[in-house]
Amino acid sequence: MTFHHKKHIFFDLDHTLWDFDKNSALTFEKVFKLNNLDIDLNTFLEVYVPINLQYWKLYREEKIDKKNLKFARLNDAFKALKIDIPTRIIHKLSDDYITHLCTFNHLFPGTIELLDYLQPNYQLHIITNGFKEVQHGKLNQSNIDHYFQTVTNSEMVGVKKPNPRIFNHALQMAKASKEESLMIGDNLEADIMGALNFGMEAICYNFHKEALAADIIGVDHLLELKNYI
Repeated sequence: MTFHHKKHIFFDLDHTLWDFDKNSALTFEKVFKLNNLDIDLNTFLEVYVPINLQYWKLYREEKIDKKNLKFARLNDAFKALKIDIPTRIIHKLSDDYITHLCTFNHLFPGTIELLDYLQPNYQLHIITNGFKEVQHGKLNQSNIDHYFQTVTNSEMVGVKKPNPRIFNHALQMAKASKEESLMIGDNLEADIMGALNFGMEAICYNFHKEALAADIIGVDHLLELKNYI
C-alpha cells in the first residue's frame, strides 16, 4: 500500500521525530546536578519512565491537569525509590526539567533525511499533546521547525489526541481534507487509533516494537516510511 496521493502529512513530535527518552534522560542528569542531588540516573529512570507514561495517559483522558502531572510523576517516582525530597524541591525540579528539556535536541535516526525527502512533495505538519511552552523550543532547537507549515498543540485546542477535535482543528489550520491527509506517530491510542477513528489514514512508527493489529501499518525505522509515501 502506498500513500503517494496524499498532500498533507501530520507528524507527532515526541517519540516520533524528537527522541524524547534520550533528551529527557539528559535533562534529568543536568537538573539533578544543578540541584546537587546525588541520584543514580538509570535507577531513577527505570521507575520514573513508566510512571510518566501512565500520567500522560491520564492527562490525555482529561483525568489529571498539567500542574498535577508535572508534580505527581516526580513525587511518585521519589516515593517508589524511598528518596525523601521536600515538596519545594520537587516543584523546583519540575520547573527546571521543563526549562532545560528543549535544550537537548536529539532526533530519531533518519528524521532530517525523511523530512528532506518529503518536503518537496507534501505539506508537513505537527500535531502534539506536549506542553506548548516546550514544543516550540524543541522544534527550534533541533532545527526542524522550518519543515512544518502548521503546528497544532492540544493546549490551544483544549483537548488532546485521540480526541477527534484536535485532528479536526489541525486539518482546518492546514486547509486539508481527511482524504488527502496522513498521520504518522508512535502512540497506538493517541496517534493511530485517534486518526483512524477520525477517518484519517495513519502509519505507526513502531520503534517500541509493540504487537500491531493486522490492519495497522507499522515501520520500525523512520526511513522505512519512504516505502509508503
